[in-house]
Amino acid sequence: MGQPESRENRETEQPELPPGQRLQRGWPVTHYGPVPKFKPDRWEFRVFGATADGDKHCWNHQEFSALPFSSVVADLHCVTKFSMLGAEWGGVPARTVLDLAPPAPDATHVMVWAEYGFSSNLRLDDFASERTLFATHKDGELLTAEHGFPLRLVVPHLYAWKGPKWVRGIEYMTADRRGFWEERGYHNIGDPWSEQRYSYQEEPGDGPEL
Repeated sequence: MGQPESRENRETEQPELPPGQRLQRGWPVTHYGPVPKFKPDRWEFRVFGATADGDKHCWNHQEFSALPFSSVVADLHCVTKFSMLGAEWGGVPARTVLDLAPPAPDATHVMVWAEYGFSSNLRLDDFASERTLFATHKDGELLTAEHGFPLRLVVPHLYAWKGPKWVRGIEYMTADRRGFWEERGYHNIGDPWSEQRYSYQEEPGDGPEL
C-alpha cells in the first residue's frame, strides 16, 4: 500500500467539500440506538456468505488486533451535511481481510454487519478500495465507544453511514441487498460528490433489482 497523505500537506490546501456539506470542527456523535458494551471475551469478527472456500472465517478480538496495522488520512462526510477533514485513521485495511478470507469469484457486494443487527451494503469494489479501513484508532488514539470502539468501518469516498460503527463481520453476496438505512430511504450507493443522499435519487442500476 502507498504511504498515507501527510496531514501537513492537507492543512496547507484549501478544503474542498462535496456539494451541500459544511466544514465541521470536532467530531459529533451520531448513531441509531444505544452504545453497545464491549465484551472482549465474547467479541468475534466473522466473514461468511459467498467465500471462495465456502467456509466461515472468524477472528477473536486478540487475533483481529494482531492483524497488520495501517493508516490513512481521509475525510469523513456525514449525510447530515457535516464534513470532518483530514483525520488520520488507523486499523486493518479491508484488503487484508479480502486476502485472508477471499470472496467467491461471483461475489459482487458486501454486507457489513454490526451490533444489534445493523447492516450496510457496499459494492465489492468500494469495499476493496485501498483506503477502506476497519478503524480502531483516530489521530493516534483508540476510538471511543461512542465513535465505534472497538471497530468501525471507514470508507472515505462514500457517506459515513456506509461505514458502520461496532462492526462484527462481513457477508459476501452474489447479488445486492439493501442494508438498514438503505431500506429506510437512503441512497443505495451513497457517493457524497454526486450528493447521493436518498433512494428517490437513484438511477437505474444504482439499487438491487426488484
